[in-house]
Amino acid sequence: MSHGARETEIKLAMTDVKAARALLRSAGFLVSRPRVFESNTVFDTRKLALRKSGCLLRIREAGRKATLTFKGTVRPGPHKSRLEIETEIRGPAALAAIFTNLGYVPVFRYEKYRTEFTIGAAAGVATVDETPIGVFMELEGAPRWIDRTARRMGFGKADYIKASYGRLYLMWCEKRGKRPNHMVFRGS
Repeated sequence: MSHGARETEIKLAMTDVKAARALLRSAGFLVSRPRVFESNTVFDTRKLALRKSGCLLRIREAGRKATLTFKGTVRPGPHKSRLEIETEIRGPAALAAIFTNLGYVPVFRYEKYRTEFTIGAAAGVATVDETPIGVFMELEGAPRWIDRTARRMGFGKADYIKASYGRLYLMWCEKRGKRPNHMVFRGS
């Protein structure tokens, strides 16, 4: 359980999973958590008060684990940095029903397969996220660690993506002239 810590991260667009894994291996990273399917449900008021204020309320189900997350507003800067409070939960369906009765309804669902990587006792984590709109690598940790790790793999600050998966999905839909709904794999 996290009582509130500052989450600092960036995303990097990758060509495919194989390239992302090879890049991480060549930089010395090893898999620390095997690939797992994640289903995420974002809750908000009907008038999208949380989204308008830059906050997020989410229930994530990954394997047999469910997590409740609140994310605060993003601080300006080269990295995406904001308050994150998380706790593991046992009854995601019951919590979703409680939210709905409090006026927070599901507004967006997104899915991904995530594999987590670490390198030694480093102060950061790399993940490879396979999403319906592409493959992304996330680097999360101290800003200096993020910059150093990104540089070591051939990326510069111009490659940093600070947008959420929700925002990336909206941009993806707009570029293709598609009506946004949920960022889920076919058949979900």
